[in-house]
Amino acid sequence: MHYRKILQKITDITDRINPEEFAKFVQTVKDAPRIYVVGAGRSGLVAKAFAMRLVHLGIKVFAVGETVTPALREGDILLAVSGSGRTALVIETAKAAKALKGKVIAITSNPDSPLAQLADLVVVIPSKARPKQYSHYEVGELMGSSLTPLGTLFEVSTLIFFEACVAELMRQLGVREEEMRKVHANI
Repeated sequence: MHYRKILQKITDITDRINPEEFAKFVQTVKDAPRIYVVGAGRSGLVAKAFAMRLVHLGIKVFAVGETVTPALREGDILLAVSGSGRTALVIETAKAAKALKGKVIAITSNPDSPLAQLADLVVVIPSKARPKQYSHYEVGELMGSSLTPLGTLFEVSTLIFFEACVAELMRQLGVREEEMRKVHANI
């Protein structure tokens, strides 16, 4: 079944996320005065899903581009999500945040990308195949065409990374699910 192959690929990706990057990311989120999230397309949806969980944890978070999003201030964090690290909207937003003396966290599969070069902290979601590990057929299957189109592996792996961060933040902040439920949308 395709879902088993996809789950195996996601497990391989998430197993290769650097634990130090995970720990630094959680600490940065925990210490941030305010967090702004940005991403394009499905990466943007994953960023907003994480933002929702941060709201549930009592962390001040905003989505870039929404009409109710306040101005970024010095020391605020921009969480920029882009698999390629080359998405123009995300890069321009990161440049603007840096100009305003904000800090940028890049979540990307490309540690050499323009976004990664701008960032104060980079978390690599290694969704690109390691050529020596997979056969030519598996690389084609892994990267798109028949098994997962476009950036699916990056997006799903990033969502899992974010959920693991939420679990760790819950532990570190002493927040229980019952408390989060009180903040959950009710209208």
